[in-house]
Amino acid sequence: MSESLGGGPVSRRTPIKGISDIAPEAVMLAGAGRAILLQLANPGVGYGVAQHSNFAQEPLKRLHGTLSYIYALTNGTPEQQKLVRIRVQRAHRPVKGQQSEAHPDYSASDPRLQLWVAATLYDSGMQSYCALFPELETEVADTVYRDYSVLGTALGMPAGLWPATRADFDEYWDSQLGQLRVDDTIKAVARELLAAKHAPLWVKAVMPLARFLTVGLLPAEVREMYGFKWSAQQEKKLTATFKLAAVLVRIAPVFIRHAPMHFYLKRLR
Repeated sequence: MSESLGGGPVSRRTPIKGISDIAPEAVMLAGAGRAILLQLANPGVGYGVAQHSNFAQEPLKRLHGTLSYIYALTNGTPEQQKLVRIRVQRAHRPVKGQQSEAHPDYSASDPRLQLWVAATLYDSGMQSYCALFPELETEVADTVYRDYSVLGTALGMPAGLWPATRADFDEYWDSQLGQLRVDDTIKAVARELLAAKHAPLWVKAVMPLARFLTVGLLPAEVREMYGFKWSAQQEKKLTATFKLAAVLVRIAPVFIRHAPMHFYLKRLR
């Protein structure tokens, strides 16, 4: 993310110790759409979603599942963590397909795809967080990074597959961006996601902002793969949006900033 996105650091009274202190911040949701489109741009994930999900009829299903998964693993009880693991494993079991001219082999149990999903959640979440909050000290940033591996290991990914350091992650990330592919099938899934035609009214009301953030926060090369247009004027608007968000976060009480987490954990009960 460009440094210009930040609206100045937001002070914190409670020191950050790990992912459980960062994950509850609602600002992390700004990168949710970005993470999903990055996941879809990996053909193994994209075709699995295209052939086993229905964004047109259930536009919020994947988002609800992902957020419940993240909040349970980072801030939930052992019972909630066990529940989301069971749900994810059950949902992923039938997600597999054989290679054809149209798509590659894919399987939700493939550790490499599980790694990519976890990686997009880490990179997108931290991009949003670091735009508003002070830069984490190196030791804390390293701890948060290691904590994020649980989002992959809970899917079934071997712990050793998670890049050992943040520098290793950067190398992995750059290499993966060069392997992403977006064809007409994946574009159609993305259009269904961003259209949210069958979503509740409150979702439709916030979708213009969600689409704007999703497109604006994507890496430029991935944005181009999807065929999204982005101008210098839109970039300035994105910068202004984050500056406004920085002001709102400064004055918002913690119970509001953490409201999405409490909502999803309550649903799991």
